[in-house]
Amino acid sequence: MTRMPESTARRYGKVFDEIAAEYDRRRPTYPDALVDQACLVAGIRSGDHVLEVGCGSGQLTRGLVARGLHVTAIEPGKNLLALARQNLEGAGEVTFVNARFEDALLPRDQFQAVFSASAFHWVDPTVSWQKAADVLVRGGTLALVQYFGLEEPRTKRDQEAALAAVRKVAPDMAANWPAYRDLDATLAGTEQRRGNVSEVWAWLGSYDLGQDYVGRLFDDVQVAVMPMLVEHTPDELNALLRTMSFYARLSLGQRQALEREYEAIYERLGRPIRASAVAALVTAGRVNNSVVQLL
Repeated sequence: MTRMPESTARRYGKVFDEIAAEYDRRRPTYPDALVDQACLVAGIRSGDHVLEVGCGSGQLTRGLVARGLHVTAIEPGKNLLALARQNLEGAGEVTFVNARFEDALLPRDQFQAVFSASAFHWVDPTVSWQKAADVLVRGGTLALVQYFGLEEPRTKRDQEAALAAVRKVAPDMAANWPAYRDLDATLAGTEQRRGNVSEVWAWLGSYDLGQDYVGRLFDDVQVAVMPMLVEHTPDELNALLRTMSFYARLSLGQRQALEREYEAIYERLGRPIRASAVAALVTAGRVNNSVVQLL
């Protein structure tokens, strides 16, 4: 099966709002060390105004307000936004905006930093990078954070078995699975693309969102990573998968078959199923003249 058009694939981002409570419960939070690093690179401190694109249930937002930042948090999902309001009640200065980033009316040259955690790839890339530059002050920072799969000897057997299960149950989705690379290859790829932050982000997530014009909007691209090992029982793994966009494309029979496959892997291994991941932070600074004419 051919790869879905990216505009079609992005529509599956809406499924997170339908499972807001599960998303909040199952998705991992973001490492404090990476949030601190983003703030350090951006030179921001308590009282500064920042924008968050796709705040979800407020996992990253909580860390930003805890550092005394004034956050404007954009989220298109009404259920996720309601949960974020609940989670952050009384926590600090947050202004919530229920809109897509593409549609949100935002002041230009307003924010010291634009943050986005596991969300920026759901925004139309012909709009997202330019709009992020537009709302930043001159020299402001774009900070993107997300977890990506990582290839390591200690988990390769488990990860290959898990992907084989997807290949067996839903071969069309397995064919488009994000690439897992070892840490050295991951970092080498980002270094080769440092002239364009959109290409760096596309490389890390196997996304189709690189845009040539972005190299003229942002410079000083930096990457920080935190590798980690995670372990899941079949119940935990299936609960996590239910919060992922590809799960919405599976039929009921495929979902049940995948659950059985993971249970079989667990029984075969005699221990939790292991996976390697890397929490990655990519930052880039807005150049002083960041208005680009799109042709």
